[in-house]
Amino acid sequence: MAECLPILFSDVTFQELQEVLTRSKFDKYIPLDIRSQFLAKIKLESEQILVSEIVNKCRDPKDDKFLDVALNGQATHIITGDKDLLELNPFEGIPILTPKQFLEFIKDIKP
Repeated sequence: MAECLPILFSDVTFQELQEVLTRSKFDKYIPLDIRSQFLAKIKLESEQILVSEIVNKCRDPKDDKFLDVALNGQATHIITGDKDLLELNPFEGIPILTPKQFLEFIKDIKP
């Protein structure tokens, strides 16, 4: 599946993911070493995007970085639970889906 629908990230979006996943509030759910391994795997198996075109479209400017990645990386989908991003659906022709909607989508395309 990863070959068909790659995960895209930029330095900025990866840094945010890293900051969030290393918060101590997650220690009771998943040990830090497992979260660190997950981050390493994401970085290794995903596609890093160099952002050259900056977007200023989201009501919350802190979310524009995700639109930057989608636009510069020619994403096929944006998957999020963020309401500020979801209200932009579609963005520049890119569907913005909740995780549940995306799972339903990939279920429908499985052979």
